[in-house]
Amino acid sequence: MTTQSSYLDKKDLTVKDLVTIGIFTALFFVFELIGSLPFAPNPALTFYQPFGIALLCGPVFLLMVAKVPKRGTIAILGIINGIVWFALGMHWGMDLGYIIMGLVAEIVAGIKGRQNMKWNIAAYSLFCIGPAGAFVAYCANPASWVQTMLEKGTAQEYIDTMTATAPVAALPAILLGTIVIAVISGLVGKKLLKKQFERAGVTEARS
Repeated sequence: MTTQSSYLDKKDLTVKDLVTIGIFTALFFVFELIGSLPFAPNPALTFYQPFGIALLCGPVFLLMVAKVPKRGTIAILGIINGIVWFALGMHWGMDLGYIIMGLVAEIVAGIKGRQNMKWNIAAYSLFCIGPAGAFVAYCANPASWVQTMLEKGTAQEYIDTMTATAPVAALPAILLGTIVIAVISGLVGKKLLKKQFERAGVTEARS
């Protein structure tokens, strides 16, 4: 039995796995912040934040799954993201979106044992829909969304500009655009994985 297959047979997450997930979650969050910078501070662009996140985080996501190809890895990433963004004052729609889509992505990647790159990229594209949960919540009930954000301390001027420019009719396009950008980011991550880690046997970049 190879070292890789022996590792995969140990299905439970170890302390070392949790430490690795923690490191990659922190790295993922850094790239999230960088990707969010062109969008979140601007009330006219805030709902496009998932684009920036999807663009930059693909390689980190795929590398994390490659390093810890076990059940629970992606779910933990989604749960921690939901908790952290909630603590930072984001709308609960984004927080809940991360948790739900983290679980969905976990299931999708698990179909092929987290060893099939196409399925892992598909899982990443679904995961990236999570932050769009804030926009979904806004479209479902704008008044409630506004009230929640005002209670969280968001400036009235920011809210006024955001509501005046919110592309409510563009929700499907934003969700689809997020998926497309995530797939592109995943393909870049696949190339990086193949170049950097395939020879070392860290991951098998299977099509």
